[in-house]
Amino acid sequence: MQRSHPFVLLLVAGLFTGCVSSSKYHELETKASTERTSLEKDIASLRSQVASQRDEVARREAQIASLNQQISSLNQQSTDLEAKKAGLERDIAALGDRLGDAEKRAAEAAAQKDAEINRLKGTYDSLVKDLQSEIVEKILFDSGKAEIKPQGKDVLGKVGQVLLGVKDKQIRIEGYTDSVPIGVALRQQFPTNWELSAVRATTVLRFLEEKAGVDGKNLAAVGYGPFRPVASNDTTEGKAENRRIEITLTPLDVQEVLKGLK
Repeated sequence: MQRSHPFVLLLVAGLFTGCVSSSKYHELETKASTERTSLEKDIASLRSQVASQRDEVARREAQIASLNQQISSLNQQSTDLEAKKAGLERDIAALGDRLGDAEKRAAEAAAQKDAEINRLKGTYDSLVKDLQSEIVEKILFDSGKAEIKPQGKDVLGKVGQVLLGVKDKQIRIEGYTDSVPIGVALRQQFPTNWELSAVRATTVLRFLEEKAGVDGKNLAAVGYGPFRPVASNDTTEGKAENRRIEITLTPLDVQEVLKGLK
């Protein structure tokens, strides 16, 4: 009986030790299972986050691709606009050149026109000056006669062309003679030099009106006979200078001016 007691104690101790290890094992196994479940949940959550992040990355990449496409389109538009701008600048430059050429031609034309006007004015002034001087009697008339010679008609035709442009002046045809009295043979037609100078002036007036087309309302004729000489009647040359027709431009009659103001 005394030998069996220690064995029983050892057996009981061994059984007790075995019970503690099994409980601990189950506790550890439960803890491990719980931790595994938690880890699996964490892994599942992380996988879900990863998938979500991948979707977000894909969405962002799509946005980036769209933006890149827009940038490429804008770059193309910018290139096209630059090309259009360059084309417009070339067109503007060409138009500027054409405008410059046109302005140059206009300036040249204006200069030519001014030169032509000045030339015509100079010609006109020269002719008017000539008209204000004398037309030698021998070019227009034979001695003692009042019929215009062919040579005189040519001269008066040219004078008439100039006088057609005179609108604001009165055109006076003045007849002059030398101091030699009218010969006996002509006295029936021209009693004195008064009549001869007046008829000659009137003959020139009628030619200018009827043949050259000068407006008759602007024409006037007067004969001064021998009383306004420009040279001495004591010499042949002086007498020739005094026998003349003068065409002068004078201001319009007062009545004509008043009519124009009404």
